[in-house]
Amino acid sequence: MSQLRMPALFLGHGNPMNALEENRYTAAWRQAGDTLPRPRAIIAVSAHWYTRGTAVTAMAQPKTIHDFGGFPQALFDTRYPAPGSPELAQQLVAQLAPVAVTLDHDWGLDHGSWGVLIKMYPDADIPVVQLSIDGTRPAAWHFEMGRKLAALRDQGVMIVASGNVVHNLRQAHWNGSREVYPWASGFEQFVRDNLAVQSAAASHPLVNFMDHPDAALANPTPEHYLPLLYVLGARQPDDAITIPVDGIEMGAISMLSVQVG
Repeated sequence: MSQLRMPALFLGHGNPMNALEENRYTAAWRQAGDTLPRPRAIIAVSAHWYTRGTAVTAMAQPKTIHDFGGFPQALFDTRYPAPGSPELAQQLVAQLAPVAVTLDHDWGLDHGSWGVLIKMYPDADIPVVQLSIDGTRPAAWHFEMGRKLAALRDQGVMIVASGNVVHNLRQAHWNGSREVYPWASGFEQFVRDNLAVQSAAASHPLVNFMDHPDAALANPTPEHYLPLLYVLGARQPDDAITIPVDGIEMGAISMLSVQVG
């Protein structure tokens, strides 16, 4: 019997408190874990491991990283004790060649990864490796990394990328206002309109996202946007593409989630 192809997911993770709270975003993540085929392992790509060079967690028991401040103690007390997979980490070294991939034994799972996985797979019983985002590389390079990861989907490996396609904390409404900035809704709509495009990296509108007039405000820095490109790059020609949930919080944080396959 052939291995069932695993989906690839981009999840808008938003506020770290989503790990403790229940809302329509976390309900969508939970539904994905309940209804999608169960993977043998997960490759997590998080906005919060933004590095020089490429690394992958290679330890048997990755730690839970609380890479934030100013939240209730209950969030810092939360652990996601999923096992790692040194074997999958080593496989990624070969799969991503000639990109040099460092086997990392220090990082672990940051909140961009465990904050969504704790809702999808609360038992923490699926091995997870986290792949870093090389901040020195252009957008097309990250899309091509997704292409290199695509074959692993046919080997029981799910890609779960996490970020936000609009992420501007400086402009966010901290006073409770629900007003959405036009540049935030405009850029999110641009993303939605181009998710189904299948083209080479050089000509893909979502690779060339900085050409959009609202891009500089929607993404003052690119690390929360780039995880989407890994998922789009991993798409096969016959894969459907759907949006499990969306919304804009605090006027400037898009919670759009994307499922490939």
